[in-house]
Amino acid sequence: MFKRGLVLRFPAEVVDQPIVWRLVKDFDLSFNILKATILPGKEGIMVMELSGHPKNVSRGLQYLRDLGVEVKPIGQEIRRREDLCIHCGSCTAVCPTGALSVNRETMEVIFDPDRCSACELCVTACVVRAMEVRLEREAL
Repeated sequence: MFKRGLVLRFPAEVVDQPIVWRLVKDFDLSFNILKATILPGKEGIMVMELSGHPKNVSRGLQYLRDLGVEVKPIGQEIRRREDLCIHCGSCTAVCPTGALSVNRETMEVIFDPDRCSACELCVTACVVRAMEVRLEREAL
C-alpha cells in the first residue's frame, strides 16, 4: 500500500462533481480527508491522504490533473520558531490534525510535529510568522 499526502485546489467549474467518489470507484483508492473547504461555484481546497497501489495512485492523480485540479504533494515539514511565537492561538483554529493546540492551564500553544500533515494552513494564519515551511531533504 502506497500513501501520499496531498493538497488539492479545485477550480470552481468542478467542485460539484463527485471527484473523491471517482478516486475510490474508478481507481480503487482509499482516502482520509484532513481538511476541506469546498463551496458551490467557488474554488475549493482539500488536504488529504490518498492510498492504494502505486499505479492506481498515479492514475488517480492524472485524473485529477486532467480535471484541472492543482495537485501538490506534502513533501515538507512545518517548524515553529519559539522565539517568535506569542501563543495567540490563531494557528490552532485552522489546524486540521490537532498538531497545534492550547494548553488550558498555561494558555501556551503546543505543537506536536508528529501529528502535523504539513498543509501550511498555520503558516498563513500566524500573524508573527512563527510557523515556517521546511522542505524535506529528499525533496531537495
